[in-house]
Amino acid sequence: MSGLGGLNKSAHGVVVGLVQLQLPTVATPADLAAQTQRICDLVAKARRNQGTMDLVVFPEYALHGLSMDTNPVIMCSLDGPEVAAFKQACVDNHIWGCFSIMEANPGGNPYNSGLIIDDTGAIRLYYRKLHPWVPVEPWEPGNLGVPVCDGPNGSKLSLIICHDGMFPEMAREAAYKGAEIILRTAGYTAPIRHAWQITNQANAFQNLAITASVCLCGSDGTFDSMGEGMFCNFDGTVMVQGGGRVDEIITAELRPDLVREARAGWGVENNIYQLYHRGYVAVKGGAQDCPYTYMHDMAAGTYRLPWTVQVTDGTACGFAPPTRSYRGPEAHPLVPDAPTLPLRKVA
Repeated sequence: MSGLGGLNKSAHGVVVGLVQLQLPTVATPADLAAQTQRICDLVAKARRNQGTMDLVVFPEYALHGLSMDTNPVIMCSLDGPEVAAFKQACVDNHIWGCFSIMEANPGGNPYNSGLIIDDTGAIRLYYRKLHPWVPVEPWEPGNLGVPVCDGPNGSKLSLIICHDGMFPEMAREAAYKGAEIILRTAGYTAPIRHAWQITNQANAFQNLAITASVCLCGSDGTFDSMGEGMFCNFDGTVMVQGGGRVDEIITAELRPDLVREARAGWGVENNIYQLYHRGYVAVKGGAQDCPYTYMHDMAAGTYRLPWTVQVTDGTACGFAPPTRSYRGPEAHPLVPDAPTLPLRKVA
């Protein structure tokens, strides 16, 4: 149930719109400015389209397209004109927005970043993609963890980007930190369609969370993105699913209050709780250990697969082998007093 796509909004509902944005071509500062304006125009369209909408979500690469161009002249910053325009669009249209930027990084390759901006123009969530889609993408690996923010109408939001959603640990981390609605933005093309659908459903069911996911749409003359906006309820069922129509806004009313009810009241398949309380029928409180070798090995810096992996850099896609090591987590730029995440720093 989605309240007829959010037309019938309940007291506890959050209406979200997913924009199946036309895949752009952006190569120059003028292209970037024009695409920024186009996104702002679509924020206004979203508001005109549905007066009940709380949050409009744009796909990954909505601003830059799929060229993987790291030219500094078209990279963005949090205090740059593109983000300022997105903030103003949210204020002007009294709506929250989720946006994608390729962000300049003075210390290395640009970040693939996502922002959630509220209806007062404040950045409520800032995320750097943890898992760039290797070997295709050149972006610096994110180092700010998986943030969660307060969203409209009392909801808890998180954002993961494209390839992130193929790792069960990403949605689990978002839910573990309290996210009730997990946004997933992407630029995926048609070969990924099946994996996209099943992971959106699995991420919802495994974490008793709602997933709201959207790709770019259409062609830029080289690549064909698939659209495929979809909302999955916390039981894994697909509530609403889009197709390949360019610039269509897929909408649904989401009920985070029912997520909270399920997380508190479900016995069978309350898996995010049962992960750490194994067999609580047999033993008091369940087994509260960590029986997973890969978790221990990651924490110890000894993660090794028992087979040989042949593709381990981006040379197959035309990128030079990297020479820098990962520097590890850093303080959040928007929350300088926040502690850094306890991630292992690689020498």
